[in-house]
Formats: sequence, C-alpha cells, structure tokens
Amino acid sequence: MPKLFERKFTEKSSTLPTEFWSAIDVWIKKPHVVNKRLCGVKETESKTVGFEELGNILLAHGCDISESIDVLSFLNNGTAHKQERLWSFCIRTFIPKVNCYGANIHKDIILKDFDGQRVSFLPVEESAEGTVCLRKNNIYQIHLLAGNNDEWTLEIHLMQPDKWFSDGVAYPKLPWLGGELLTKLVRWATERKASEFKSTLSLLPVEKYSLMYQQLKDKYKQIVKVWPEVTDPEKFVFEDVAIATYLLVLWDEERAEKSLTAKQSFVDLGCGNGLLVHILSGEGHPGKGIDVRKRKIWDMYGPQTHLEESAITPSDGFLFPGTDWLIGNHSDELTPWIPVIAARSSFSCRYFVLPCCFFDFYGKYQRRQCSKSQYKEYIEFVSEVSTACGFNTEEDCLRIPSTKRVCLVGKSRSYQEMEEVQAEERRANYIQGRQNCSGSKIKVLDTEGEAEGHCSHLDTAQSCGNTWGVGFQPRESVETVRNCAALPRDFIDGIVLLVANTLLGLTKDDGADVPGEWNTGGSLPVREVAELLEKQTLQVLKKECGGLQTLLKNNHQVFRVEGGMVYIRDWRVETQRPRAPHSTRVDAKRKTLLPGALKTRACWFHVHHPHGCPLQTEDCAFAHGADDLRPSTRPLKKMKNSN
Repeated sequence: MPKLFERKFTEKSSTLPTEFWSAIDVWIKKPHVVNKRLCGVKETESKTVGFEELGNILLAHGCDISESIDVLSFLNNGTAHKQERLWSFCIRTFIPKVNCYGANIHKDIILKDFDGQRVSFLPVEESAEGTVCLRKNNIYQIHLLAGNNDEWTLEIHLMQPDKWFSDGVAYPKLPWLGGELLTKLVRWATERKASEFKSTLSLLPVEKYSLMYQQLKDKYKQIVKVWPEVTDPEKFVFEDVAIATYLLVLWDEERAEKSLTAKQSFVDLGCGNGLLVHILSGEGHPGKGIDVRKRKIWDMYGPQTHLEESAITPSDGFLFPGTDWLIGNHSDELTPWIPVIAARSSFSCRYFVLPCCFFDFYGKYQRRQCSKSQYKEYIEFVSEVSTACGFNTEEDCLRIPSTKRVCLVGKSRSYQEMEEVQAEERRANYIQGRQNCSGSKIKVLDTEGEAEGHCSHLDTAQSCGNTWGVGFQPRESVETVRNCAALPRDFIDGIVLLVANTLLGLTKDDGADVPGEWNTGGSLPVREVAELLEKQTLQVLKKECGGLQTLLKNNHQVFRVEGGMVYIRDWRVETQRPRAPHSTRVDAKRKTLLPGALKTRACWFHVHHPHGCPLQTEDCAFAHGADDLRPSTRPLKKMKNSN
C-alpha cells in the first residue's frame, strides 16, 4: 500500500488511540477549522457496514466490478477477499465558502476501521442530473500505528498518488495533506482539550449561512473603503456582516417554522457603529438602534437606517412591547438586562445577546468559580439570568474574528402566558437576589400590589414604577480617555525622568560616560521598571488601559519598548534599525514625523540627557531650546469613537 507521509508523535502518550479518534472527528465534522476554504460540512448519521454491503455501496457510487475490487483491496490492507471486517460508514457533503463547483455536489464516503486504527476517505462527485462518480484517484487513508513503549506514528496512504488531483477545497493538495493536516492531527491527538462551548453555527443550517454570508459580504464590502471610524474597518465590517447573517438565517428559519410571512422587527440596544442595524434594515427587517453616543458613520447610512442617540436605562421607558427581537451585540453593561427587558416588554418578545465585557446588573461581574474560565463563567451567568426570566435559553458559537463569539438566544418561554404574574415575581426575586449578593443597598423592585393579580404582562412590569433599574449606571455619552494621555503632565514627566535616569545609570560603569561617547543606556523588563515606582503611582497607572507600558510607548521620543523590554531610543540609528520581531502591526504602519510636527515639541534629550541630544539641531525633529520651537500647524486630534 503506497505510503506518502508520516509523522511521529514526539511525546509518548498512553491516551492513544482514543484521542486519535477524537482528532479524526474534528477533521470529519469541522474541516473548516484547518481548511479555510470550507464553510463546513453536512454529515449523515453513521452506521456499521460489512464487506458485502460496502461493495454494494461502491457499485452504487459509480464503480464497476473491477474498480470496486481495487478499492476494497486498498481498504482491506492489500486483499480483496471477503473478511469478517466491519466499518463505521457515513457521508459528509462539503460546503465551500465560495461556490466553485456550480450545481455539482462534492462528498466524502468515510469509513472508520476501529480495529485497524485507520480511517479512509473516498471522494464522490454528484452532478445536477444525479449522476454519481467515485474519484478513485483521490482516495486516501489515515493510519495510526503503535510502536514500542507508547511510541506512535501517524501515516497517510494514497491509493493512486501518481494520479492525485488537487483544488485545495474538496481535494486537498498533497503538501498540505501531509504537512498541515497531519501536523494538526498529531497535535489534536496529544493536546486536544474539550471545548467549553458548542460547535459553531449549531442552531443553523450551515450551507444556508454560507450562501447568505457571501451575498452580504459582496453587498456591503464597499463600506470598508469609506469607514470613517478609528477602528479597524475590515474587522468590524465583516464581523457585523457575519452577525447579521446569523440573525437573518435564524429569523428565516423561525418564519418557516411558525409559518410567518412578515419579517421580524428588532431593536439593537447599544448599537455602536450601527452597521448591524443598517444591514438588517437593508434586508427588509423593520427596526432601529439605540446608543448613548452617536458615531461619525451614522450620517453615511441614509434615512432608511434608524439610529437614536440616547442613554438606555432598564426601566419602563425602555420596554418594547411591539418589537419581536431585542439585540445586544457587545452591549457591555446592558448585557444581563437584555433578557429582563425582553421578558418584560411582551410575552412574544425574543432576544439575541453576544456578551463581551463582564457586567452584572449594577456593576462589574465578580467571579465566583476558579475551575472555569472567566468567559465561560460569565456566559453561564447570562444564561442563568435568561432562564430566571423564563426563557428556554439556547447557546451557539458564531464565526466572527473575535475571541468573544458565544451568543445566547431566547426564542421561546418556559411558561404559559397566563402564568405571567408568577413569572414576573420570579424575575423580581432573582434580580433582588443578585443585588443582595453584590452588597448593594439599592431597592431594586417594589412588588407590593402584585398579589392583587389579574393584570397583564406589561401592567405587571409597570406596577413596579420606574424603580426596577435604579442603581444602573449607563456609560458616559463622552468616552473617557484612559490611554495615559489625560494624566497630569508633571506626573508623566516625573515617571519618564525616573525611568530614563535609571536606564542611563546602568551603563555608567561600562565606560559610556567618557567624553565623546553618547550614553545609550541599558535595558530593563517592564516588570522591573514597575518596581521603580511607588505603590500610589502604580495604582494610578492601573486605572489606565495598558498601564505603565502604554505610558512608556506614548513617550516614543524617549523610549523604545519591544518584547517586554524598555530601552533608551537612539535617534542616530532609528531610521536604519530593522523592524524587531516582537513589534506589532501598528509599529510597522507607524509613520515618520509629519513636516507640520517638526520642532513643535522640545527635545527631551537636549534638556535632560547628560550628553545632550545625539543629533545636530538641524537634524533633530524636536526643538533644541526656545528659539528653535515652532507653533504646531496640526489640527487638534478628535476624541476617538469606539465601536
């Protein structure tokens, strides 16, 4: 049997072959995690087949008798004679990200031989007319071989390696198959940890999602070119396209399930840049977005996209009885409130929430478990809120360029509409319990009078007055700058001088203080630089995004921060210095000083360095003295808008 590739396990493992089959299942069920040209696969249920039935399957898929014998011989380790061997049989259908096959369908017949510790892949093409053809040239097998002392080898065997055809989608290229895939399988089999979350798109038909995503991506990709925000356009545009695709497919499936004709209405709470609202509205769903702060891009969408600038407070004023769906896409402090608002808006109101930052009802979420990741614990908390609000809660994982991509969906209730009074009482008690856990003394909900009972759902919520959201603190309409830039100038200057003098002092004993030699200073890890500062100073920096490291990077004129190390910047070699391996993409795109910025700031080295500035006055971009200083010609930088 031709063997083309093999990969030895570098570490001994007593968990094989069990974990080998777990790794194989990733390649079978989720090939898109390693083959980025695939959106996913549809898989039939597996069944057990014997030698004779397998022969009939091959004949049914376009093989003649002679070809069937060749295939059976390959599968049967070189012999076509009938044996008492059983295979686990299933078929997977490929769903490419881009339809490159027209009406043709590409599948794999998958045969698992658990006794022989091998799995075989038999590619099949099906035409629009229903003609089926087995591609014998592209049959391959992955085989786990046991050695002595728990030493293992993974091999790939090809039936006809000299006739192999590759397109990179349904038919992998051989170097990729033997390199990328084999390496991944070995790693998954030895290091694979069970995911805390479900597989992506577990609530949707993947092929429908894939088709709609490509359509929306083509339709809205032009927004990338005109994106006026400071955020990365490609990330935010295509992320919102993917979220919109998910919702549109979810809602389309709901209409089909419930025989609805009208498209669902929505309100996006904390809509940010508003692109999700724009896409959903453009696809025919009536709705609007609300956010505490208007973004520049809002004016570009046109009148059909309804966006409101308003601080959202959980209260009677923010109930939506006529809305089908409430959306919380990275809604921060509103996240746990969205199931509550949906439940109190109407019995038919549903919700979709994509949690990001960790908030409880009245402040930051406090961890209570150390056995799980903070993200997993928070998702479980929001799910608990949803269940307490009376929703049948479903969890799914989106395909978006974000580490926070687990969503929760409440499509139906766990109680009947006539039980609304009791359900509201449970909601109120739950919120009160969370308030007690946090130690807050705010009276969250006054439920007096509810026992009089026969009030409608909306009346139940309104009977609480406007007090049920008291204590909730929405974000400020003006974004707070927390990148160290707003700290007092003398505070920053003091830290810069202390750190710089410490670095310069590291080389005094190395002869760097001799006349004619410019002291370039030593280097220190950021951690050791932090140890130079007083506790009170560190507490101030901890409140800023990035803390001390951000402050040092902001003072680009004086310091160079790379790979966690801090250096004195030497402007004599700055233009010749190659990009460091640890520098970021932002560093790579950093522009040289603009002509309008020349001489508009004092040269730190001219004032503070014991040897002055290493550059001549005419060569330095910064002013050497008051006579050299020029007024700035650059416009004031506007406040950054977040997503």
